[in-house]
Order: sequence, then C-alpha cells, then structure tokens
Amino acid sequence: MNLYLLTFVTLTAARQYLSPNRVPKWKTDNPNYGPDFGQPEQIHVSLGESPTEMVVTWLTFDDPGKTLVNYGPATEKKPSQVIEGKCTEFVDKQRKTKRRYIHRATLTGLTPGTTYNYRVGSEYGWSALYRFTALSPREDGGYEIAVFGDLGNQNARSLGKLQRLAQDGDIDMVFHVGDFAYNMDTDNGRVGDEFMRQLEPIAAYVPYMTAVGNHEAAANFSHYANRFTMPRTDDNMLYSFDLGSAHFIFFSTEFYFSTEYGWKQIQNQWNWLMNDLTEANANRESVPWIFTFGHRPMYCSDFDGDDCTKYESIIRTGLPKTHAYGLEKLFYQFGVDVEIWAHEHSYERMWPVFNRTVYNGTVSPYTNPLAPVHIVSGSAGCRENTDMFVSDPGPWSARRSSDYGFGILRVHNATHVHFRQVAAYKDETQDDFWIIKHPHHSYKHEHRRKPAAFTYHGFRRSAVVLVSHRNRAGAYGVQYYRRCSIIYDDYGVDPITCTATAEERSSHISTPLLAKDVGHSSRQL
Repeated sequence: MNLYLLTFVTLTAARQYLSPNRVPKWKTDNPNYGPDFGQPEQIHVSLGESPTEMVVTWLTFDDPGKTLVNYGPATEKKPSQVIEGKCTEFVDKQRKTKRRYIHRATLTGLTPGTTYNYRVGSEYGWSALYRFTALSPREDGGYEIAVFGDLGNQNARSLGKLQRLAQDGDIDMVFHVGDFAYNMDTDNGRVGDEFMRQLEPIAAYVPYMTAVGNHEAAANFSHYANRFTMPRTDDNMLYSFDLGSAHFIFFSTEFYFSTEYGWKQIQNQWNWLMNDLTEANANRESVPWIFTFGHRPMYCSDFDGDDCTKYESIIRTGLPKTHAYGLEKLFYQFGVDVEIWAHEHSYERMWPVFNRTVYNGTVSPYTNPLAPVHIVSGSAGCRENTDMFVSDPGPWSARRSSDYGFGILRVHNATHVHFRQVAAYKDETQDDFWIIKHPHHSYKHEHRRKPAAFTYHGFRRSAVVLVSHRNRAGAYGVQYYRRCSIIYDDYGVDPITCTATAEERSSHISTPLLAKDVGHSSRQL
C-alpha cells in the first residue's frame, strides 16, 4: 500500500494553533476548579500523510489546556501510549458568539492491519474507548469505501446502516462528497454540532474523508474548514492521495459559484489539478486508476434545473461566455477513469461519456471505456427529500434511482473496479457493475471507437457506431446488415465480412447492439 499526498492553499488562511504553554481563560490558582465544558465530543479519524498515520480530531467547548490521545494495540489490556496534539480556537466569523476548540493529534508508526484502541481528552474529561484498524488491503484486494453526498442530521436515512457497517468492519473508510448537516452553521453552529455527534459512531471507527459542497458556503466555508482535518491542507478544499492502485482527487466545485470570495481560487485550483494530474499520469504504471470527487456533477437527468441539467454546465464547460476552466476537457485529457459526484438527491450511473457523447468499451460499455465514467450518489438522506427524474434522459444515462442510499466502491487491483449502490431502507443492491480497464491512459482521438466497414464482393460501405437507443442491457447502437460478423478489438471495430444475399443487402437496418451480444470473437447476426 502506498499513500502520497498533495495540496494547495485556497480560500482560508493557515490554521493558527494555540500555544502549548497557554494559560486557559478559566484557569485559576484553585486546583479544585476546572473548565465548564472540557468533555471531548464529535470524535472522528482521517488519513494522515503516510499509510502508517491516522489523525484524530475532536471538539470541546472550553479550552482544557491539553490535547491528548491515549492509545495502543487492541491486544493490550489497556492503551499504554499517550501523545499530545494541537488545538485551534474556532469562532464563526458571521456570528462571533460561540467558541469551539478543535483538537487534532496525529498517531504515527501504525502497523497496517493492526487494530488500535484509543480515547481522547484531558484530565478534565475523556471520551469513550474507540477503535480503528490501520489501513491494509482486504484479502481479495483493495479497500471497501462507502461513497455518498448530501447527508443531513434530519432524515439522515442512511445513517444507521453506515454506523453498523463501520463498527462491524464491513467498510474501511468513508468518502463524503459534500453537503453536511443542512447546515453546519445553522443556529450558531448547533446543527453542525449535532451532526458531528451523529457521525461519531461511523467516523470514530474508520477514516472519514470529505469534499466540500454548496451547503458549506456560509461564513466562507469556515465550519467545514475547521471541523474536519484532511491531509496536507488547512481548509480541506483540495487534496489528493494514492491508496493501493488508485489516485484519489478531492476538489471544490464551489469555487465556480462562490465568486464573492474572488476568482483567483478557480485559477489556483485549475493549476493545482493540472500539476496533480500530470504527476498522477507519470505514476500510472504503479498507480493506474484516477478518481475525482467533486460535489456538483457535470451530468444528471433530474427535474430540478440544477447546473448539471443545462446543456453547457459551468463545471463541465467552464465559465459563461469564455468557457475558461471547464473541467470535462481537463479530466478527459488526463485520462481520469471515474468521476464521482453528489448534489442531486438521487443516484445515477452514466455510460462512458465525453462532450455529451457516449463512447463505449470494447467488450461491454465498461470494459476499456473510451471516456470517463460518471457516478452521481447524492441521496444519503436529508430534510429536502429525493429528486425527481425527467422522463426522457440523455443517451448517456444508464441507471437511475430516487431511493435514499449510498455507494460502495472497491478498487480491487490495477484492472478491476467494482461499484454498487445500496438502498438505505432495505437490504437491496440497486445497482452493481464492474469497470475493467487496461491499460490506463489519456483518451486520445485515436482511441475512440472506429467505424465498422461492410464488405460485399469488393464493395465497402461505412457504418458509424452511434448511440441511437438507451436501455438497461447496453448503450450500443450500430448500423449493420443481417448475417454479418462483427469483430471487436481493444480500440474499436475490425472490418466486417458478410455472407448476406443480394436481397438482404438491399435493405439495411439500424438497431441497438446490446453489450451482451458483443465479444472478442465474431458473432453471426
């Protein structure tokens, strides 16, 4: 397992840690007196800067003067090690009426696959004893990752199932792709406090990794920036890491919509993404898969008028009129394999798509796909209910569900990725598919599907592969003649030989060619 991280400073200033030699404001000469609110809460863990690190974050409402973690391997009768972390004071700049103290401590030298017990706090209050397992690949490969967005503390429909999965060891980490609590700043941050308490039965057990969403925008995203701790970033907006066979990139779609904080943030992110993707592509022999995680999607078929429903969405094509900093071409150019989004309160899987055009794979749509695969999973559960779909989606839409639920992602190895969407209210898998890919590279023009050719006694007629129908079995649409054999290679369609009669040749038809009908060997039609 390797873990390599990058980041870039974006909206907020660097964290200002309190001096370890500070004297808390409540402190007196009376040793019998302590802080009113020194009890730790809202405990969660996240990945550190190497595979042998884990960061623990928690909150108190008074400054206890110390930030301590007591931990050790679960085989010990009781945790034997104590480390001291750092503390920041967080005051919502809009309201300036409530102080929160955010504590962070990094556990180092962890042994992969080892379970550790830990508690956090100080002499003025300790948490319950929690546990986590230092990351190690599962026996059948990769890591089991829960993926979702748009989880509130009201109608948090997926919460119970996620809590159980985390505590039972059935998931290794969580990727929350924006929109927390609805909203963390509400009621002077009390909604955020309650939400983080609800997350604790998940996030105290497995790393909880985040991307920012539109519901975090208040007070310059300050609640999001202060409450979480992502690797090598002080504001949690932009970071990446390698884990096993995958390079994961978390970025902000909100820079395009929160321009009251300036335009420079868009350019800074663009430049960072360019640099990060360049390095990731140079490392593809070791870490072949590239995933991106951003809140607002490029594509969707919801009936709500959001950016992704527009022909030229800002995230996809860039800023209005200039089309500057559009992300679709950038991700296509650098061969991003999978793009995972949220924001829409629904689930939707797309066929491999670029510029609103479907580019299928060689054996099935998801075997060596010739464009990125987009997944929207934004229905974990919140007060706003699920979104409705339009009745006639674009040809790139493959599977849809308006039920609350979340995704489970597993990068098994260098060639195979598995994704499934599970329902929140019942034990049902609502979507399940594999992406198989080798090699991994940018989507160059010559890698797109080639036209087929029809041969009749020396007469050749081209037939362009197109998507003319959308259905559950496949998205192939191809013009062909009866009793013609089609042979697919790794990048397209080889010439076709036909044994059709003159009468059959006189009348060609257009019909969908289903994924199940296509293989590396020829098939008689």
